[in-house]
Amino acid sequence: MPFSARAVRPAAGVLLALSLSACSPIVDVDAAPDAVNPRCAEVMISLPNQVAGYELRETNSQATAAWGDPSQVVLRCGVEIPGPTTDACASVNDVDWVIRESPDTDVWTAVTYGRNPAVEVLFDPNQVPSSTVLVDLSVPVTRIEQTEQCLSLSDTVDLTDEG
Repeated sequence: MPFSARAVRPAAGVLLALSLSACSPIVDVDAAPDAVNPRCAEVMISLPNQVAGYELRETNSQATAAWGDPSQVVLRCGVEIPGPTTDACASVNDVDWVIRESPDTDVWTAVTYGRNPAVEVLFDPNQVPSSTVLVDLSVPVTRIEQTEQCLSLSDTVDLTDEG
């Protein structure tokens, strides 16, 4: 299902206005708070022309991108950096992503973990495989240095009995 709503509310509570109708050649995406970060420019010039087989479209905001008509994948650079979380974290091609499923829609939000600025990707996993999206976007995202990694419970707690 393409994004058909005017607004998608990611789990972080950030309101992302999207006008993703097939009628407009330009996708309306709100810029992230730190979109002017120079590292976002490095990501943006490295974006692929296709993600999951969908063509890149023009957006109206700095450090944003969208693929598909109607849009199936939306990217924003400069979103709030996630702190420690119990949300699912996936490592794809040396990029850690915190994955949040929206309770209200089929949209998933993937946000890079351990990179400043953070990159957010919105997509419907019923329409676009998450593994394909994250693989296709891993190379541009690595333009931002990773300074922290997602950890599993076993990385943070010693489960052995030493007594």
